[in-house]
Amino acid sequence: MRWGCHLPRTSWGSGLGRTPQLPDEHISFLIQWSWPFKGVHPLRPPRAFIRHHGNSADSAPPPGRHGQLFRSISATEAIQRHRRNLTEWFSRLPREERQFGPTFALDTVHVDPVIRESTPDELLRPSTELATGHQQTQAGLPPLALSQLFDPDACGRRVQTVVLYGTVGTGKSTLVRKMVLDWCYGRLPAFELLIPFSCEDLSSLGSTPASLCQLVTQRYTPLKEVLPLMTAAGSRLLFVLHGLERLNLDFRLAGTGLCSDPEEPGPPAAIIVNLLRKYMLPEASILVTTRPSTISRIPSKYVGRYGEICGFSDTNLQKLYFQLRLNQPDCGYGAGGASVSVTPAQRDNLIQMLSRNLEGHHQIAAACFLPSYCWLVCATLHFLHAPTPAGQTLTSIYTSFLRLNFSGETLDSTHTSNLSLMSYAARTMGKLAYEGVSSRKTYFSEEDVRGCLEAGIKTEEEFQLLQIFRRDALRFFLAPCVEPGHLGTFVFTVPAMQEYLAALYIVLGLRKTALQRVGKEVVEFVGRVGEDVSLVLGIVAKLLPLRILPLLFNLLKVVPRVFGRMVSKSREAVAQAMVLEMFREEDYYNDDVLDQMGASILGVEGPRRHPDEPSEDEVFELFPMFMGGLLSAHNRAVLAQLGCPIKNLDALENAQAIKKKLGKLGRQVLPPSELLDHLFFHYEFQNQRFSAEVLGSLRQLNLAGVRMTPLKCTVVASVLGSGRHPLDEVNLASCQLDPAGLHTLMPVLLRARKLGLSNNPLTAAGVGLLMDGLAGNTSVTHLSLLHTDLGDEGLELLASQLDRNKQLQELNVAYNGAGDTVALALAKAAREHPSLELLHLYFNELSSEGRQVLRDLGGSGEGGARVVASLTEGTAVSEYWSMILSEVQRNVNSWDPLRVQRHLKLLLRDLEDSRGATLNPWRKAQLLRVEGEVKTLLEQLGGSGH
Repeated sequence: MRWGCHLPRTSWGSGLGRTPQLPDEHISFLIQWSWPFKGVHPLRPPRAFIRHHGNSADSAPPPGRHGQLFRSISATEAIQRHRRNLTEWFSRLPREERQFGPTFALDTVHVDPVIRESTPDELLRPSTELATGHQQTQAGLPPLALSQLFDPDACGRRVQTVVLYGTVGTGKSTLVRKMVLDWCYGRLPAFELLIPFSCEDLSSLGSTPASLCQLVTQRYTPLKEVLPLMTAAGSRLLFVLHGLERLNLDFRLAGTGLCSDPEEPGPPAAIIVNLLRKYMLPEASILVTTRPSTISRIPSKYVGRYGEICGFSDTNLQKLYFQLRLNQPDCGYGAGGASVSVTPAQRDNLIQMLSRNLEGHHQIAAACFLPSYCWLVCATLHFLHAPTPAGQTLTSIYTSFLRLNFSGETLDSTHTSNLSLMSYAARTMGKLAYEGVSSRKTYFSEEDVRGCLEAGIKTEEEFQLLQIFRRDALRFFLAPCVEPGHLGTFVFTVPAMQEYLAALYIVLGLRKTALQRVGKEVVEFVGRVGEDVSLVLGIVAKLLPLRILPLLFNLLKVVPRVFGRMVSKSREAVAQAMVLEMFREEDYYNDDVLDQMGASILGVEGPRRHPDEPSEDEVFELFPMFMGGLLSAHNRAVLAQLGCPIKNLDALENAQAIKKKLGKLGRQVLPPSELLDHLFFHYEFQNQRFSAEVLGSLRQLNLAGVRMTPLKCTVVASVLGSGRHPLDEVNLASCQLDPAGLHTLMPVLLRARKLGLSNNPLTAAGVGLLMDGLAGNTSVTHLSLLHTDLGDEGLELLASQLDRNKQLQELNVAYNGAGDTVALALAKAAREHPSLELLHLYFNELSSEGRQVLRDLGGSGEGGARVVASLTEGTAVSEYWSMILSEVQRNVNSWDPLRVQRHLKLLLRDLEDSRGATLNPWRKAQLLRVEGEVKTLLEQLGGSGH
């Protein structure tokens, strides 16, 4: 993985103006728009609107003004109700958008994509090369603003019908939705009435006869009163036909007869044809959106202007989009309920880093050419840095992203197969992605792409389907590479998409060997003829008792079993490959996958490579994560909506094969970053029973040095928090763990025997949380809070609440900036504790007298905990001197060198004083040896040993 939008494509259904029905937030946006809401409230004032390039209006007339056509009170009220209903409906956000915060709304963050006017000749020009879309806005006619769509053409002719076309992901749905809201808020003064139709909704009616008036009133009840005025509305009436590729239109007179009466019933497709012919309501304005492959369904003589939606071809539009999206305030609470919020400074830092990466003309800028991928980048950054909604995973973000762009999309609505566009992409692009992962490459030649696209094509019909996919969706998945040394090749639009599609290709069972394909055909053949053959052989056996007949009967039973074993072996091989990818030793020096993904998007330093690893070797650590995630119940349900169903039995057998391999290889001790990757796999899988069985043998949780973001804390808590088996040790040293992260991880921490939290900014607030958790706890016996910014407040809190726990044996609060008074109070509390044996207080802000008092207290023979505050005990060397200096040596590069030097010099003075106070030569020799060790450390830090 090398680096790592619009609102989603949507549809409108029938019923606007019916009984209010609020959709379940788990129902897709596609379905939400199929259950409209009837509003009777006053039209709310428009939100603060930020106008960008291409705004659909130049001015906003006062609410309620409708020109000269709808002057009657009843007509005015009907239009107002229509506006309110559309506003209520089109302002609704799917669950995927609500994650961006409670104040997020389309009219506050919308950035219009670039629209380039094109000509019929350009549309009909055949493509002679592998088309992956628009790499740049082509020269020629200037870009169009939304307010210019219906302006007279270059010859001064009036434009009544505009066709906007764009590939999947360019923002057609969002653009239309924004135009509708603009009209509702009075920002389209040229149109007094706007009627949007979803062609998907109209296609669902089939050939059921309905008049134009019926189609309107069934969806927009308030307009029943103004229908008689439609014929007189002229160009001030705007029909919006969204997603024309869903309708099979026939402009031949033999196929669709002429009809000019809006009240004459007919098939919905025929009504649309006559509207576009300008035979019905000839003066009305019409805006059509469609995919490139279906532009030719409307004869060019009926179209006044073609506009190609070119996405964000300008980097400034991309940056503006990110700025508006990422500056939305979040809800402030993560999955665990802890208060976790991104500060304005952190948001600004993310935006600045992302902007610098875009300015560098990196591959991310080529990906964000498509507004949909801008959405994916924002969603990924939100997942990595903002509070994570319960149950949200990286795989679910990518699956939802595809649902928002492909849900309900068929490759060709006129084809009898009704093949899902996503299913076709999984078979073709998934094959290319998996071959890349298998051969560890991310750059593909034109021959590579053609090979995967054209594999198995044998008929003209199949070739036509391929051409549709290439025109409409290929650019969504592949982008031309802009990296030096790889020009002329293609890459997946974002690297993680390659790994996602490769995983999807596997879990859908699309990868088959030649033997498996032959075996499947044999089984299907045997299944078709088996019953007939068995019947015939049964009759023959009664007439001729041939000995060979039982053998034939058994053969019919054996073939399916043999094929079943082949499939089982294949699943085991896939599971083996996945587990090996997860535990590759070559990746042990990499950052964890979450840091890799964040670094790739923001353009900071990428994953570290193994010193002996070839520089060109690619890392595909997300591939196994996505495989696990795609097997989760939620993602399988969404994939089924996309026409990519994964059978429950297949998912179960795949999970069993993975569990078998993980059970063998998952017991090895892993480096911290790889261990987090392992836990992240389980988080993506979202199967607690599976994780409990696989991780039941885990006894040491060593994540030292891993930057524990709120997301990573959620991952660990989600996977291990519900377990019951004890942990011998939890090491979270140097993890940048704050009190919020500590709160999230508490269920895991309290199961440990040894708990290491050193070098984290826990502060006194973290200690308060920890002591609440440790009250009555019987697991934790060793607790290290070394260098955790506790200060006097933290140690005072420890001293007052230490007796709430009766099992603690060792407590390390060294290097916390505490003074004499609180250190002595804690030492006394430790001496009185029933089980505490050792208290570390060295490297705190202790005076010479304070250290002496603590040494005397620790050396008294009254029992209780020993107190370690220096390298000496009386006139002898402390038995813990080696441990103290080893701790300094381990952290010498991360601690404040001047502060460490100061403490070491104080300890050196203690050693010299003790050496001068003893006459024992053995003790003097030991003290001299330790003095030498301290002086060596001081020289390493650049300080003087004197």
